Amino acid sequence: MAVALVHTAEPGVPKGSLVSVEADLSRGLHSFSIVGLAGKAIDEAKDRVNSAIKNSGFKAPKSHNQKIIISLSPADLKKDGPLYDLPIAIAFLSASGDIKIPTERKVGFLGELSLKGELRPVKGVLPAVLALAESGFAEVIVPTQNAAEAALVSNIKITPASKLDDVINHLDESKETNARLEAAPKTQIPDLWQENGVRLEDIRGQETAKRGLLIAAAGRHNVLMVGPPGTGKTMLAKTFQSLLPPLTRKEVLDVASIHSLVGELGENIDSRPPFRAPHHTASHTSLVGGGQRPRPGEITLAHKGVLFMDEFPEFNRQSLDALRQPLEDRMVSISRVQGSSIFPADFILIAAMNPYRGTEDGTTNYAAAMLDTYKQKVSGPILDRIDLWLEVPHVDYDTLTKDRPNVQDETNLAREKIKVAREKARNRMKDRGKLSNAEMSSRDIEELISLSKTVKELLRASSSRLNLSPRAYHRVIKVARTIADLEGAENIETEHVLEALQYRVKV
Repeated sequence: MAVALVHTAEPGVPKGSLVSVEADLSRGLHSFSIVGLAGKAIDEAKDRVNSAIKNSGFKAPKSHNQKIIISLSPADLKKDGPLYDLPIAIAFLSASGDIKIPTERKVGFLGELSLKGELRPVKGVLPAVLALAESGFAEVIVPTQNAAEAALVSNIKITPASKLDDVINHLDESKETNARLEAAPKTQIPDLWQENGVRLEDIRGQETAKRGLLIAAAGRHNVLMVGPPGTGKTMLAKTFQSLLPPLTRKEVLDVASIHSLVGELGENIDSRPPFRAPHHTASHTSLVGGGQRPRPGEITLAHKGVLFMDEFPEFNRQSLDALRQPLEDRMVSISRVQGSSIFPADFILIAAMNPYRGTEDGTTNYAAAMLDTYKQKVSGPILDRIDLWLEVPHVDYDTLTKDRPNVQDETNLAREKIKVAREKARNRMKDRGKLSNAEMSSRDIEELISLSKTVKELLRASSSRLNLSPRAYHRVIKVARTIADLEGAENIETEHVLEALQYRVKV
């Protein structure tokens, strides 16, 4: 008996890993075993594959009086999920001689099989297809429902199929030409802004907070909004979505790969940044990621988008402290006894809190109220990683009720400023692979930002008086650079630094 070899991929973040599926049939009493660190879903594939092959008109594996071994390589890579059904079935049929696949044809296979032989959609198709494309494969066969997702990858042919029988007819060159499956058209990614949510012109008052969100969107800075209940913090956070420019194609692929892995990638794939708003009762694992086989959490699902944490101090203290690494390094490392996983976590943090001792008592010193209310539940290292402290006070009755007959389109004006500011930052750091001012390191600041003597003296005096940490000092410069970009200034001036200092964290 011959050994048949086909290929698939194990999904992962940011891309999957190539997996070889070998089938060997030998004489002996019947047995059907799958080796290679296969999970429960793969072990159960034996029964699904057996019925699917039988109901597709071929002799079922369990009716063979043979020893069947399916090997998944590399053997030390953990594998799980129903996407191995199709490659296992094709490997068996090829080893048994029922179909003949030309050895020079580099085809990958992904898909779950029903008992009737139909192909069902699976999770993680996009990162798996990326792995196959990078390994030089020319074609990958996927379930029809996953075709649009897979067709985001431009350098590989995507062939959708709905039944095992269709796949066999497509592969076996002895079949009629009209049995070949057609390739899926490449999926186009539309450049879309968030248009269905709250816009800047919908918010009465809160001009300081709106200005802060404009700066945050332009430089991708982290924000903490502080104020009494009902003053518009949640509304402002939702407005922030409408200010974020569409993602680039590479960023869309990175984001879509993550959401595909967890099964949250919808049919309509576009360039809008993700917006995640976990509840404060969310578990540590759901927020940060983890599990026996580590999976991404909310901070990774917010990659290249926004993580909105309302009632910030009410989150588990362990979860808040776990934000230190992603806020600094834009990735999160999850370590387990069996190994470690590194997930991307490049998000903008928008946090909100209500620092009130009780009922609305007119307090305006939010920093003091925060210390009194939360008893240092939010640690200093986390606050030190916040770029903008925005106070959201009560809005007076007159502001809420006065007519606004000539309201300008604030959102579109803000978008234009943000696009220009981001382009300036991108050009400034084009040789360093960074796209925003928030990503600048201390070396980048030293080498790329020229500070006048007056500005240096202002920063020195402010750092001494306000007792700024080195991290906070650099963050003030990064915010000032973003403000200068918004104003069209080539260099940071004293007014830019003074505005940046107004947004520093007050505790």
